[in-house]
Amino acid sequence: MLELATVALASLLAGFIDAVAGGGGLVLTPALFSTFPNAAPATLMGSNKSAAIWGTAWATRQYVKRVSLPWRRLMPAAVLAGLGSFTGAWVLTLVSPDGLRKALPLVLLAVFLYTLAKKDLGREHRPRFTGRAEAFAAGAIALVVGFYDGFFGPGTGSFFVFLFVRVLGYDFLHASATAKLMNLLTNAFAIALFVSKGHVWWQVAAVMAVTNVAGSLAGTRLALKHGAGFVRGVFVTVVGALILKTAWDAFFR
Repeated sequence: MLELATVALASLLAGFIDAVAGGGGLVLTPALFSTFPNAAPATLMGSNKSAAIWGTAWATRQYVKRVSLPWRRLMPAAVLAGLGSFTGAWVLTLVSPDGLRKALPLVLLAVFLYTLAKKDLGREHRPRFTGRAEAFAAGAIALVVGFYDGFFGPGTGSFFVFLFVRVLGYDFLHASATAKLMNLLTNAFAIALFVSKGHVWWQVAAVMAVTNVAGSLAGTRLALKHGAGFVRGVFVTVVGALILKTAWDAFFR
C-alpha cells in the first residue's frame, strides 16, 4: 500500500505538470524506479505510459474544446509521433539508452538558455506555416520526438512544446495543446508494444491512472485560465528541474 500511495502521489503531480507544459516524467519516472528498483526498466516504462495516457487524453479533450488549432493537419503528425514512439519502444527492448542519458542534460540546457534569452518567445501565436508546409514541419518534429519518447522519455512534452513554439511559431498555450495530441499517440503506440511484450503492471497502472487524471484536470484548467504566459513560466521551471535531475542521473549517480 505504501508503494502504491507513493507512485499514486507522483502520478498526480506528473499529470498536473504534463497538462500545463509537459515534463511529468520528471516526477513519475524516478518515483517508479526508486519505488520498484528491481523491476525491468521496460516494465516500469510500460506501466508509466499506461497510466499517463489517461491524463493526457483528458487534457487533450479539454484543449480541443477551448484552443483553436488546425487539428486535421496535425493528425497525420500525431500518427507519425505514434509510429516513432513504437519504434523507440522496440529499440529500448534491445539496447540501453545510456549514451542518450549523458547527452540529455546538455540538450535541455540549450533549450533552457534559449527560452530565457528570447523574452518574447511563445508569448504570441504567430504560425509560420500553413497547409501542407505546416503538416510536414509538424510531422518531422513528431517523428523525431516520438522516437525519443518511446526509447527514453524524460522531457518529451517539453521538447514538443519548445519545438512547436520555435519552429511552428505557436504560443506556449497552443504548443501545449498540440503536444497533448502528440503525447496521446506516442503513449498509445508505445503501450501497444509494451503490452505485446508483457511489460505492464496493470494493477499499479490503474491506481496511477486515476490520480494522473485528477492532476491533469487541475493543470489544464489553470493553463486555459492564465494563458501562454503561465505556461511559459511552468515550462521554464520544469526544464530547469529536468536539467538538474538528468545531470545528476547521468554524471553523479
